[in-house]
Amino acid sequence: MLKPVAHAFADTLAEFKTASGKTGKLFSLPQLAKAFPKVSRMPVSMRIVLESVLRNCDGQKVTKEHVEQLANWKPNAERVDEIPFVVARVVLQDFTGVPLLADLAAMRNVAAKLGKNPKTIEPLVPVDLVVDHSVMIDHYGTRKALDLNMKLEFERNRERYEFMKWGMQAFDTFGVVPPGFGIVHQVNLEYLARGVHKAKGVYYPDSLVGTDSHTTMINGIGVVGWGVGGIEAEAGMLGQPVYFLTPDVVGFELTGQLREGVTATDLVLTVTEILRKHKVVGKFVEFFGEGTKSLALPDRATIANMAPEYGATMGFFPVDDKTVDYFKGTGRSKSEIEAFEAYWKAQQMFGIPKKGELDYSSIVTLDLGTVAPSLAGPKRPQDRIEITNLSSTFGELFSKPVAENGFNQPADKLGTTYKTESGLEIRNGDVLIAAITSCTNTSNPGVLLAAGLLAKKAVEAGLRVQPHIKTSLAPGSRIVTEYLEKAGLLPYLEKLGFDVAAYGCTTCIGNAGDLTPELNKLIQDKDLVCAAVLSGNRNFEARIHPNLKANFLASPPLVVAYAIAGNVTRDLMTEPVGLGKKGRPVYLGDIWPTSDEIYKLMKYAMNAKAFKENYDKVARKPGKLWDAIKGVKGQVYDWPKSTYIAEPPFFEGFTMAPKELEAGVKGARIMALFGDSITTDHISPAGSFKETTPAGKFLIENGVAKADFNSYGARRGNHDVMMRGTFANVRVKNLMLAPKEDGSREEGGYTLKGGRKMAIYDAAMEYIAEGTPTVIFAGEEYGTGSSRDWAAKGTQLLGIKAVVAKSFERIHRSNLIGMGVLPLQFKAGDSWEALSLKGDESIAIALADEIKPQGEATMTITRADGSRQDVTLTLRIDTAIEVDYYRHGGILPFVLRQLLAA
Repeated sequence: MLKPVAHAFADTLAEFKTASGKTGKLFSLPQLAKAFPKVSRMPVSMRIVLESVLRNCDGQKVTKEHVEQLANWKPNAERVDEIPFVVARVVLQDFTGVPLLADLAAMRNVAAKLGKNPKTIEPLVPVDLVVDHSVMIDHYGTRKALDLNMKLEFERNRERYEFMKWGMQAFDTFGVVPPGFGIVHQVNLEYLARGVHKAKGVYYPDSLVGTDSHTTMINGIGVVGWGVGGIEAEAGMLGQPVYFLTPDVVGFELTGQLREGVTATDLVLTVTEILRKHKVVGKFVEFFGEGTKSLALPDRATIANMAPEYGATMGFFPVDDKTVDYFKGTGRSKSEIEAFEAYWKAQQMFGIPKKGELDYSSIVTLDLGTVAPSLAGPKRPQDRIEITNLSSTFGELFSKPVAENGFNQPADKLGTTYKTESGLEIRNGDVLIAAITSCTNTSNPGVLLAAGLLAKKAVEAGLRVQPHIKTSLAPGSRIVTEYLEKAGLLPYLEKLGFDVAAYGCTTCIGNAGDLTPELNKLIQDKDLVCAAVLSGNRNFEARIHPNLKANFLASPPLVVAYAIAGNVTRDLMTEPVGLGKKGRPVYLGDIWPTSDEIYKLMKYAMNAKAFKENYDKVARKPGKLWDAIKGVKGQVYDWPKSTYIAEPPFFEGFTMAPKELEAGVKGARIMALFGDSITTDHISPAGSFKETTPAGKFLIENGVAKADFNSYGARRGNHDVMMRGTFANVRVKNLMLAPKEDGSREEGGYTLKGGRKMAIYDAAMEYIAEGTPTVIFAGEEYGTGSSRDWAAKGTQLLGIKAVVAKSFERIHRSNLIGMGVLPLQFKAGDSWEALSLKGDESIAIALADEIKPQGEATMTITRADGSRQDVTLTLRIDTAIEVDYYRHGGILPFVLRQLLAA
């Protein structure tokens, strides 16, 4: 074992004082800046990362050279240096947390088999799992909905919750926030985030990675953190730094103020549209300027939340007085708040930077006064539509080809009325799901109070929502319900059908529950384009509901307004929302709340006592349903037979020495040819599935009734289900398959093997049995969306050795390497279309003897006629540590070997 070395920058350890006169120690960045003057003009987000590198400089995992490289950060330079970032903690949600816990349990099994102490496998930093993804909206529109949905949740997920309770007693640093407390990111903001931590007398900033892409919401309170795949999070919690390439930092200057009637949701949709065009994948975005300073903290959190949608690693807001006020209002202790404020001031990082104070790689500017009321959709969050244009845009897209983001429907069908068997009239564009949901908006009291006020005015005007529209309110935490009740607004939301149905992640991830059988039948029989309107952050195809093709993201008050209107073809700026008392037309302007009306009710939203009392219950009174769950005991899990939890196969045949790496890929067949923006949801869906799917057939063969299937997300602890669900999204289009007669593409997880159309899973099993590797080709933004490590795990288990794309989203690229799958990128101008690939070719990929980060690889295409073509690709193994991960067969074997060798 290596001996500890003296800290290379021991002279930066300094004292600071709080307002009460208490002293503490910190690694001083102003002191470091005396030797490295550029530090004082670095973006705040980069300085926080630098502090971690400085504090953790041990001469081994973090070296003196790492500190010097980062302290000399230049706004514009070739990005070849990797940063070893040691995080303070890790946050999980249950869909990603359960498979992570299964991996840790499997590592302990390996340790025990090799005669090692299983307790060697133990998280070295605090790990919090917030159970928020498992609730389904089966019941809605009634005050009993919450209790009924929670009861069903516990019935469906008993095995998973028992496994979590095993984890709580097996691992010293593993905690669980039980179901019913809220959405992970709001719980993180309100409760888990401490501002600063203290170890061995040294204070340091809160920082984290989370197994959910919207972990970035924490950036709104000045905490550095982002989403990673579960496999990378495991490495982080087991003592491995999170490695990433030194990023560019895009400065986003906000000027002016939002106009009357414009919400934080409108702002974040505008920011998302702007930054997608600016191309910020792999970059930090840091907000500054007078407009930023004017934003309320919940508005900042809303913008930070959608960093994955605009593609950035983070959307960061520095700490200022509003951050301190938020900590006070959410019940943090006086000593915590004093240490927090004093720390940031001592590090000279307190306050929103002004224009010209710091150096950024590039600068984007937005005048807040230009932001207009907007929605985004119908298929992507970056496709913003001003409310004045929604009706006309939907009309245009209705008949446009799918390739142009349209629905490929005859234009004359748009106004046609259809009837269900019971006589209910439905048209294209009808809103069938209206959900106030998601971490993005339900943590923001401004827009939730606005929704309540709009509901109040609508009810008083005599408006109502049609009963066939599935309405729901799923607050991000119990605090939301409390302030809506105290403000007197919840009864009005309930009268419009927006009863509290859950505290968790619902419609946004496809947990809206089903529509009625007659609505589903009519939509499918007539191929209708019906809509969901939700206050979420994701609206990819088939994500919200498999039968709803148009999905629009909107602010909570607009969700209520469109639920009343009932159809997205109604222009709410010129036409009435509906007919009120005595048949009088009621317009949006009649019921839209003013800023003053919202402001007067904000006093109910920040009650420190309420926050403290609520979160004290996590440990003391988590609820009878959670108390009734019986967890098994012991340090090593014995894997009882279960279709929810199974020992993962990733460590089968594990040896302490890595196996010799095969030089590239030989004789591979093409599994799929995909277009642009293939999401992790396309690759590994989270929602429900049918009995005719490979996953459905597997469960039925194992005695599970269709009613008990639950969802892919809930089954992520069982690899047999998940590998069958890989590429099984009902909307994924494999372009190997010929177009239909109308020009549209075959949807679903199919491929061609020897001319036979078959499920990708079935083809993969045949290829594996034959010993034939496979590859995938794709376009731009492959792997966009959720930080879903099963999108990489499933890819690996299907025998896919490489993915060749025009570009990759950050997290999925990293996850592929983490599972030993090669990510390769076409050179500019190249694509599988330009190479005229059909899917019947044979593929070989040759790597250099010595793999170098971002090096080159040669792909040889052998066509059906025997002709060959060589193509040069860029190897998207970006850092030296990723080379090591790949050589070890993935990040988990790499980390396990390190731990067991210690």
